[in-house]
Amino acid sequence: MKRIILTGGGTAGHVTPNIALLPRLKDAGYEVFYIGSVDGMEKKLIEAQGIPYYGIATGKLRRYFDLKNFTDPFRVIKGFTQAMHLMKQLKPDVVFSKGGFVSVPVVIAAGRKHIPVICHESDLTPGLANKLTMPSAAKVCCNFPETLQYLPPKKAVLTGCPIRKELSEGSREAALKLTGFAADRPVLMVMGGSLGATAVNKAVRDALPELLKDWQIIHLCGKGKLDESLKGTPGYLQFEYVQKELPDLFALCDLVISRAGANAICELLALKKPTLLIPLSAKASRGDQILNARSFERQGFSMVLEEEELTTESLLHAVSELNAHRADYIHAMEASPQSDAIGKILQLLEEVTA
Repeated sequence: MKRIILTGGGTAGHVTPNIALLPRLKDAGYEVFYIGSVDGMEKKLIEAQGIPYYGIATGKLRRYFDLKNFTDPFRVIKGFTQAMHLMKQLKPDVVFSKGGFVSVPVVIAAGRKHIPVICHESDLTPGLANKLTMPSAAKVCCNFPETLQYLPPKKAVLTGCPIRKELSEGSREAALKLTGFAADRPVLMVMGGSLGATAVNKAVRDALPELLKDWQIIHLCGKGKLDESLKGTPGYLQFEYVQKELPDLFALCDLVISRAGANAICELLALKKPTLLIPLSAKASRGDQILNARSFERQGFSMVLEEEELTTESLLHAVSELNAHRADYIHAMEASPQSDAIGKILQLLEEVTA
């Protein structure tokens, strides 16, 4: 039985793709271990999967002045020492890293022990952690064709992002029962994102009288962002967030309005859902969502409406255009080389451990 160490943490985006790999890794006969930070959010997520979890010291790698810049390097060194010990103890055949600062000492330790490493970069431009670990990696996977230019040519592989299998196993009938919607009318799902929901929520609610003429609407509006005055509106259902019901709601919806976080849009690609992307403004972020959205637009997967151009009229026009060309977007997604990320990554794992 081959042994694999998964690593990555700090945000859900550095953990959920690893969780998505677990069923196929187990089916392929891998014994799986996880290295994360001692008290990071990844610990609870991974232990819930029944995977042995090992916590190491970690420090953030900042490009700006902070007093912790004087202490965190020592934490990284301690984490590297702990990771070296775990490589000796667990004797993995391969390491798969999803990035985040905790992955740096793990990947470098694996490289020192001559254990093959596969890294995965979610965003269009590589983050600092992956830049530091690339020299130790055998292969570097990515989500976007444009990312290939930033990666070592002999290591770069366009895979897409591992997506949880259960997202594609939803029941349309269960969603109809949950929502009470009519089976013969189309459904638009709005995913504003917990952090960047305000502008999208307002635009959708301002356009609601017109949208409801043609659509039934599921609105995932974010924690604390329900509009009590709209409760009971026929054809409109709002949730702060959903968990176990999400696959069913995906099975029911025909179009999606969404922010453009890398993992979220890769899920929509895997589910073949034509999407209007409204990326988080560069004023409120480092601009990675805009790059992600424009890449999906170029590939024919999505339409893009930037937040600065978001009005009732522009939103209605974009939804109408997206629906008119729905079949073209689905066809482009079906032809995408990023549609079987898990299969490609499993193949790479076999290649580097052969």
